[in-house]
Amino acid sequence: MIAVRDNRDRVAFSALFDFFAPRLKGFIMRSGASAHRAEEIVQDVMLTVWRKSVMYDPHRAQVSAWIYQIARNRQIDIARRENRPMPEELREDPGAEPDASQILGLEQEAGLLKQALARLTPEQREMIEKAYMGEMTHQEISAQTGLPLGTIKSRIRLGLERLRHELKDLKI
Repeated sequence: MIAVRDNRDRVAFSALFDFFAPRLKGFIMRSGASAHRAEEIVQDVMLTVWRKSVMYDPHRAQVSAWIYQIARNRQIDIARRENRPMPEELREDPGAEPDASQILGLEQEAGLLKQALARLTPEQREMIEKAYMGEMTHQEISAQTGLPLGTIKSRIRLGLERLRHELKDLKI
């Protein structure tokens, strides 16, 4: 987190993303969100982590507590916006982390996701990494790579479909 905060280190952020994204998804789904909604929230939370990394103070909180607090706040914002009752899990201690069995399960799932990403074509994997970990828009990817916008979108769509197919039996 310090490398992300101080140097905008994309490799360090990628490692943070790989570690926390599956855990956050499970955490969010346990509060009643669908898998699709949880993925959207995780993307939003991790984008917030990247953008607001300068606000992280290791003397005030552990990285995990800081990130889970962002996720909890995002869920509360969404629940308020949709005028829904607050899930019981969100009323608990905001600094609470998943237990060891949940962490182990999520680490195994993260490993499966990494394997599935490795099985994508290099072109699909590159576009997905630029879009999701590099926080680049399709237009920015097109400008950087010189590829047509339609090609960028197709590679991302096909890559995500393949990931969905390969991970369809994964229960988070």
